Amino acid sequence: MAKLWQKNYSLDLLMQHFTVRNDYILDQELLISDVVASNAHAMMLNKIGILTAKELEELREGLKEIIEQKLTTGFEIKEEDEDCHTAIEGYLSKRFGETGKRIHTGRSRNDQVQTALRLYMREASIKIANETLSFALELLAFAKRYEFVPMPGRTHMQLAMPSSVGLWSASFAEELIDEVKILLNVNELLDQSPLGSAASYGTPIFLDREYSAKLMGFEKVQNNVLYSNNSRGKFEAILLDALSYIALTISKLSQDLILFTLPEFGYFSLPKELTTGSSIMPQKKNPDGLELARSRSCLITSASERVKDTIRSLPSGYNRDFQDTKEPVIEGIRACFDLVAIMARMVDGLIVHEDKLVQACKSELYATDKVFRMVKEGKSFRDSYKEVGLSLEDVKADDPYEALKSRTSIGAANNLRLENSKKEADDLVAICNEKFEKYSKAYEALTGRKELSLITW
Repeated sequence: MAKLWQKNYSLDLLMQHFTVRNDYILDQELLISDVVASNAHAMMLNKIGILTAKELEELREGLKEIIEQKLTTGFEIKEEDEDCHTAIEGYLSKRFGETGKRIHTGRSRNDQVQTALRLYMREASIKIANETLSFALELLAFAKRYEFVPMPGRTHMQLAMPSSVGLWSASFAEELIDEVKILLNVNELLDQSPLGSAASYGTPIFLDREYSAKLMGFEKVQNNVLYSNNSRGKFEAILLDALSYIALTISKLSQDLILFTLPEFGYFSLPKELTTGSSIMPQKKNPDGLELARSRSCLITSASERVKDTIRSLPSGYNRDFQDTKEPVIEGIRACFDLVAIMARMVDGLIVHEDKLVQACKSELYATDKVFRMVKEGKSFRDSYKEVGLSLEDVKADDPYEALKSRTSIGAANNLRLENSKKEADDLVAICNEKFEKYSKAYEALTGRKELSLITW
């Protein structure tokens, strides 16, 4: 169809290509979200008397058809459409004539895309939270399985103090659980509807924004119509920042595993199906997944920076610059989900070489243990420290398994309290499932489709 803003002239084709760029392709990701929001908007227009019951029925039928096409044969969005909003209205206008032209009443593409993005990001935050919790539980199971397998603890990459595989694995699990809490806080921020804010300044007709927000399962309306628009990019960056913390944790885990799977360490190894080869060196089994996990962490962090740099100097109200925040947020969300999923797969397949871990527990690892034995005998810590430090050749290797038994403080190797962490993760999973069930019920009521997900990957 013609562009929604089309009047008495045609846009230069080079300008069309420049201004649209890949937005019409990206909008395939937002299509179902936009259809869900359009259903809610149409029902609200019927409630306030803009649409008749018959018009509403036709529009909802057409919107159902769009979802069906998207999930089966595909729904086409062309460059000349500019975006999914135009493609949807064009489809409805072709099917139902004048009725289709009424769907945009009281709405701007500004609040339309905001609402589609808000729905998309709200669901993505829960989807990634669930995936991250699943990974955390995998790490906790791994920690339980190897809870008392000795492992050298390192600082500055040098041998430091006795540790365990359980302590090492559970540390990442607890970190991820805390990061899910941050993500769930972001989810609460995202759970407010901008629909009805129009082009930043509302409309001269009354729109029942609370009604449409409730239909979409939002917790509340985003109150100030100008803030609703100004928050575009800001909310995306906040979400990407939360995802970048998860990615940073995984990057550290990846770096550890790259080192600890080296033949020179030999603590762990990856199954061959999780490694790649070399085109010239036949012996190679490369940890490309771990290496790319580090770089994908950078991709997610840079996505947030791209969004922030795009919106940094914008004045209030809508500016077309916002369009260029869409790609990094979609890319960052998908990258984070894939990153968590592949790391869970690698930890699940990780092979532990207990003999190598025990062999790596050299005598110097027990220097501090010797200091504390002297402290227990009545000597001061500082004098004991100096005495041991000046005679390191006299430090003997302890039994690494016995060394772990003495570490009974909360969170230490012999008191990891793994069940507490598991319960915390399970409780968060329940919260995520409750939220997603609420969204699903709202989607079903609007579209008639059970178990509809806005994100199709």
